[in-house]
Amino acid sequence: MRLNEEELRKLTLIAINELGEKASPELVKKVISKTVDKMGESQDFIKPQSDMTSGRIILTAFGLNKSGVVASITSALSQFNCDIRDLSQKIMDEFFTMIMIVDISNSPKDFREIQEDMSKIAGEMNIKIFLQHEDIFRSMHRI
Repeated sequence: MRLNEEELRKLTLIAINELGEKASPELVKKVISKTVDKMGESQDFIKPQSDMTSGRIILTAFGLNKSGVVASITSALSQFNCDIRDLSQKIMDEFFTMIMIVDISNSPKDFREIQEDMSKIAGEMNIKIFLQHEDIFRSMHRI
C-alpha cells in the first residue's frame, strides 16, 4: 500500500498522540507500520480530524544575501493567498537566514504545490528553502 504525504502525516500524528510521553521515533515507526499493515487496501481507516492540523507551515530560507530574496519569497506567498504570521530574518556578513510561520489554510495551493514553487524560487535565487508542517515540527521536537 502506498500512502501520500498527507495520509502519512495524519498517521504519524495519531501515533504520537496515542503514545503520549512514551513516543519515540522507533516506537512511532513501529505503530505506523502495524497500522499500515492493518489498513490493507482500505482508505477509510484514516479518520479526518479537523483539529489535528493547524494549516501552518514553517519556512526556513538561507544563503548568500542579495537584493530581492525576501521580496521573491513573500511575493510568491502573497500570490498563493498565504498569511505570514511571523517572520524572523538575520543578515550576518554576506549570509542571510529567514524563518517564517505561514498560514496556508486559505491558499488554493496545497503544501506540495507551495513547496514546488518555493523550490523554483530557491533555484532562481541560488538559495535553500525548506518547508515543514508546523504539526510535524512540533511533534518531532517533542520526542
